Formats: sequence, structure tokens, C-alpha cells
Amino acid sequence: MSGWSFEERIESHFHLRFELQLCLYNGAHKSGLATGILATTEGIAIGRSFAMKRNEQTDGNKEMIAFGLMNLVGSFTSCYLTTGPFSKTAVNFNAGARTPMANVVMALCMMLILLFLAPVFRYTPQVALSAIITVAMLGLIKYDEVYHLYKVDKFDFCICMAAFLGVIFITMDMGLMISVCLSIVRALLYVARPATCKLGNIPNSALYRDVEQYPAASGVPGIIVLQLGSPIYFANCIYLKERIMRWVRDEQGNPNSKTADIEHVLLDLGGVTTIDMTGIETLVEIRRNILAKGIKMGIINPRINVLEKMMLSKFVDLIGKESIFLSVEDAVKTCQFSLNQSPQKGDS
Repeated sequence: MSGWSFEERIESHFHLRFELQLCLYNGAHKSGLATGILATTEGIAIGRSFAMKRNEQTDGNKEMIAFGLMNLVGSFTSCYLTTGPFSKTAVNFNAGARTPMANVVMALCMMLILLFLAPVFRYTPQVALSAIITVAMLGLIKYDEVYHLYKVDKFDFCICMAAFLGVIFITMDMGLMISVCLSIVRALLYVARPATCKLGNIPNSALYRDVEQYPAASGVPGIIVLQLGSPIYFANCIYLKERIMRWVRDEQGNPNSKTADIEHVLLDLGGVTTIDMTGIETLVEIRRNILAKGIKMGIINPRINVLEKMMLSKFVDLIGKESIFLSVEDAVKTCQFSLNQSPQKGDS
């Protein structure tokens, strides 16, 4: 660099400084994002667990605002990441703290200890400190609830044990991350494979219920009623299409079924809270496939936002307003009337 000019040295200096800042930024934003998510999740989860012990309620939005403000203000003074630590919360809870003023008193006491009594506590054995935390945490383990969780929902039990073992054998952050990831996977599975069922009429009533849950419910000749119980969008469109077409094929291939000669497929959308353009295109494709088999499609009780999207996308014009019904009973009666009229037209 001895042969470089002054301008070249200045340019090299700024170039190296820019690369250093870029490297620091790449490392900081990844760590900041991960620690922010984990800290917020940990704080909210711990707050809810302790609130349940006192029959209190927590507001997740207020918790996130509080964590954000604390970390925003603390960043100007190079503070550590602020969250609700499990060990300190347990000690504070068992000490009888009732209001946030306990944190203020604890912070003042901690400041005085660090300023004046730090040399006295220098030789305190770590085993004594760990014993305090362990005693405070042992009372939080509810073995009966873990066993109850195992009996009720095995997947929830697996998430619980993953978090427990991850915290013990790895780190608290890693254990929490594993449990959160498993919960997200479970939510995605529920969304990607929504519940669908075939409805049948309960004898001597106008009620239509799941034929698997109510074996006494019987199908209506020539009509198959299917209930969809989740939003329809790109993540589950293929599954819903395959499931509906499978229902139709199974009914047509079963000679003992009352609905073997299907002429109407009714989709109950009362449980569909929203639908996107991919979902509407899927309904159009389903209608085209079953229409090729001589089967008409009807829509039952769509929610207002779902109906608005269907109208804007011209789906209502495609199937006709007469194919949208308020209830399952109205749809079945209309289809039965159509079935009764068909032979008469053929005879005439």
C-alpha cells in the first residue's frame, strides 16, 4: 500500500469499512430475527402459564408491544435482549409478587447489589444459585397434566416432551424452537388436509349430519351432500378436489348406495371462512368434471365474504343463482323436486 495514492487509500478504507459493516449486518439481522421470535414466544408462553395459576388473562398484543418497547429503549444503552425468563419469573412468582412494581423493586435491589455488594457474593457457590432456581421450578411441573395430555392428544404430548427434553439436554432456546416448529408443522397439516364429510338425513328430522358420526343418518337418493370445514385456498385446493371427486366415484361405484345414481352434488360451505382465487378456480374445475358426468353442483350457505368473491369472479353467474341455497334442507328439497320433474319431462 506504500505505492498507493491518497485517493486510492481513502477508497480502499471505505471499501473495507463497507464490507465489514455488511458482514456485521448479515450476522446481526439473522440473529436478531431468531432471538426476537424466540424471546417473544417464550415471554408470552411463560406469562400465560403463570396467569393460568391465578385465573388471570393476558393479552398477547400488549405483551408483544411491551417487549418491543423494552428492547427498543434498551438498544440505545446496549442492554441485553429483554424477555420474560422462566427461572426469574418462577422465583418472582413464588416470592409472592402481585404487580409489575415487584420488577421495579427487584431492579433497584439488583442495581444496589451490583454497585455495593458484588464482592460479597463473588464466592457464592453456583450450586446454591442453581438450587434456588430448581426449587422454584419443581413446583411448576404438573405430572398429572402431562399424563392427561398423553391420553387426550398424542401429538400435543410429543410437542410437550420435545420442549421438555430440548430444554434439559440442549438449551432453552433450542427446546422452545423445536416445540414451536412442531406446532407450526401440525397447523400446516391441519390446513393442508381439512376435514370433509358426507352428510345424511337424521330420520324423522330435518337435520343433516356426518354419516360416519351418526350411522343412522341416511343419504338422499340421487343427491350427495358434502361439508367443507376450512378455508379454501392454494394450500389445500388439490386435496379438496381429490377428496370430492373420490366421494363421487365411491358413491357411483357402490351399487348398494342410495346415491349411486348421482345427479346433484351439494357443497356445504358454512364452515368455509374465506376463499382465494385458486380456490374458486378449483370449484370451477370440480363443476366442469362432474358436469361431464351429468352431475350438477350446488352451493349451500356460503359466508358473506366468500359469496362476494364468488360474485366478483363470476362464479355465481357460472353456476346460476338458483344453485345457491340457504340451508341443506332447502337445497335437498329443490334437488328432489328437480329429480321428480325429470322423469315427467321424459315421459311427455
